[in-house]
Amino acid sequence: MLKQTEKFEIGQSLPWAEVIETLPFNADGLLPAIAQQHDTGEVLMMAWMNREAMDETISTGRVCYFSRSRQKLWRKGESSGQVQMLKDMRFDCDGDTVLLVVDQTGPACHSGRRNCFYNAVRGDRLEVISEPLISPEELYGK
Repeated sequence: MLKQTEKFEIGQSLPWAEVIETLPFNADGLLPAIAQQHDTGEVLMMAWMNREAMDETISTGRVCYFSRSRQKLWRKGESSGQVQMLKDMRFDCDGDTVLLVVDQTGPACHSGRRNCFYNAVRGDRLEVISEPLISPEELYGK
């Protein structure tokens, strides 16, 4: 269905209820979702969403993912308090990746770092390139 938007002009739209039925969810019913900070463009993290997580995110404005390890909905910040509020939900041209433009409170990563992309390849080494803003123990109260 998203293929037809390639020829749309700005402002043309499709009903969300029809679009969500045609998204190419994987065998587990999931799509990858990338979170990006709305005011800086910083890529914060990647997680997974199912239909229920998408619908909840749209209806509440608070980002909800699907946790593959826990096999349940995961409301970002439910244990750390570091929530993501949705500014915009976008799809790539194939509809197989979600971009969540968010307002992130505090660190996005469970490691206490601002984003999850703190490991960088530098020549033949993998180098840590950012410090935690807060320790995971302090973040999660453990």
